[in-house]
Amino acid sequence: MLIYREENREIPEDLQNLLKTLHALKSEIIVHPKSIEEIQNDKNIDRQKIQSSKVETYVKLESPPDPLEDTIFLEKMKNSNIHDEVDNYLLYAIYRNAVNFLITEDKEIQRKAAQLNLRDRVLSCREAADSFKYILPREKIESPPALREDFVYNLDLNDAFFDTLKQEYRGFEEWFAKISREGRKCYVHYQGKRISALLIRKVENETILSTPLLPPKKRLKLCLFKVERPGNRIGELFIKLAVKYCIENEIDEIYLTHYTKEEDYLSKLLFDYGFYVASKKPNGEEVYLKKLMTDNEISKNLSPSEIGCKYYPTFYDGVMVKKFIVPIVPQFHDRLFTDYKRRQSILSEFRGEFIVEGNTISKVYLSHSKIGNMSKGDLLLFYRSHDLKAVTTLGVLEEVTRIKDPKKIVEKVRNRTVYSYDEIVDLAKKPVLVLLFRWHFYLPQPLNLNKLTEGGILKGAPQTITKIEQQNYLKLRKESKLDERYTVN
Repeated sequence: MLIYREENREIPEDLQNLLKTLHALKSEIIVHPKSIEEIQNDKNIDRQKIQSSKVETYVKLESPPDPLEDTIFLEKMKNSNIHDEVDNYLLYAIYRNAVNFLITEDKEIQRKAAQLNLRDRVLSCREAADSFKYILPREKIESPPALREDFVYNLDLNDAFFDTLKQEYRGFEEWFAKISREGRKCYVHYQGKRISALLIRKVENETILSTPLLPPKKRLKLCLFKVERPGNRIGELFIKLAVKYCIENEIDEIYLTHYTKEEDYLSKLLFDYGFYVASKKPNGEEVYLKKLMTDNEISKNLSPSEIGCKYYPTFYDGVMVKKFIVPIVPQFHDRLFTDYKRRQSILSEFRGEFIVEGNTISKVYLSHSKIGNMSKGDLLLFYRSHDLKAVTTLGVLEEVTRIKDPKKIVEKVRNRTVYSYDEIVDLAKKPVLVLLFRWHFYLPQPLNLNKLTEGGILKGAPQTITKIEQQNYLKLRKESKLDERYTVN
């Protein structure tokens, strides 16, 4: 790698990708002293001077282990050529765990690494680039066009949005400057030219200094979570984005610190989605912690709905709850599930407007279905009709009721449904089945009608809400590649 990087030649694409990945991972590139000796022995004096000056910019491996003192290693390397001395020193640094990886294009070193069972740590540039990119945080989480992903340094600290934060948090401006220099990213929503909502996140793996202390663990910290106008349900959207980020990056705890006040909108929202006050900071801030995963043992004393709330997005899908396939037309699917990957955004969203019911986690489905025996905690599997003709989405039922009065329906559903007031009035000419449910997952592999019928899950396209048996749900879960880490049964 050193030769390719420092010689006067074009850097190969694989090495370019690797170096970018190593930089993003904040990895340390170390040079073995034997490699430096090898450069210094170059008989081309001009080239030797140039290369020596470049190699001095790297950190050297201090007190590297000496293979000449290890008879077992030497026995394994007994067929090596005398000219392989430097190679053997490099391999021995891996063998003794002085470093994590050796990056080399030398096929002979790779062959000897396989002989030592070290091939998974002696990698070519392409192998390393392909392997390490999966360690990188998956930063790009899909969000509505109205919510801009930006760098903190592009925010105007003089915006009135920050006034209360400057008053409440001593050193806020210094902290803001620090995270700007770090290149921290954020989600921001503008009302006109003014900031109206902001989320800044950070991955941590350290002790939370509070009472009681919370031990080191990989967590997502919501460093700044502020929404000025809760009517757009941006708070729920922020929680949804944080949860998605954790799923993508294998993090199972989220936390934030907050000065809790009377009539506190944020604390109520946090409690609704499984946050709890875990400890308190010396300055009086409370630490709100959320766990995304649990296991069957911990969940024994919890009802299915309690599991879905406390450990959201984890949900119970055992025999204690029923499973229903719910047909939904594409028009309403697009409005209720705005972040579904196959959906096309509309023009107003790019002007900064939200489809509010799409921001929500808790949603509402209205129907004239006469189905009965639905209960809190039951699973709803939404079947998108007409175009996809597939089950795409999983939700958990929170409340079920039948209502005839349109005003009571509006009061119940607020801005969590796709229906306008006039549409609700029209629907209410007959009793309306009102399903309040919590969105949990999109199915990684949507199950189309052919697979649903071939598997015996359905007899044909569902025209109304249809109950399926547990064994058919399990087929659907398996075929759709649903992440079973987030299921309790």
